[in-house]
Amino acid sequence: MIAIETAQDFLKDNFAQWILDMGIEVTDMSDDGATLEIPITPHIERVGGIVCGQALSSLADTAMVFACFSAMDGFKPVATTNLETRFLSGAKGERITCAARVIKQGRSLIFCEATLTAMPSARAVASASATFFVPN
Repeated sequence: MIAIETAQDFLKDNFAQWILDMGIEVTDMSDDGATLEIPITPHIERVGGIVCGQALSSLADTAMVFACFSAMDGFKPVATTNLETRFLSGAKGERITCAARVIKQGRSLIFCEATLTAMPSARAVASASATFFVPN
């Protein structure tokens, strides 16, 4: 299993600066999943103090990439081939937590799903699914 600190270092050293600017923190790595969080700041809020959909989708995609890393037990390249985000309610609070897991892993494709939760209310605000290509 990948250590949380190792995953956080990989994120910091390998992801785009605008992703890092959201303040993503890796909070859990399991055998087939990962949990990442972002603070809710004015930087990602839209009118009404609601977190913008772009930030939620980006957090979901990043969390599912880390779920892929967990399932592959290492940092191997993956490419998002599709991403679907379903917005369930306005995201408000202090933080957004995204729990992602692999639902099927093949040789060249990995299928994932994620749930995004606003904290401290623990209200589900979005769900997402994605397919990732694993280059040989």
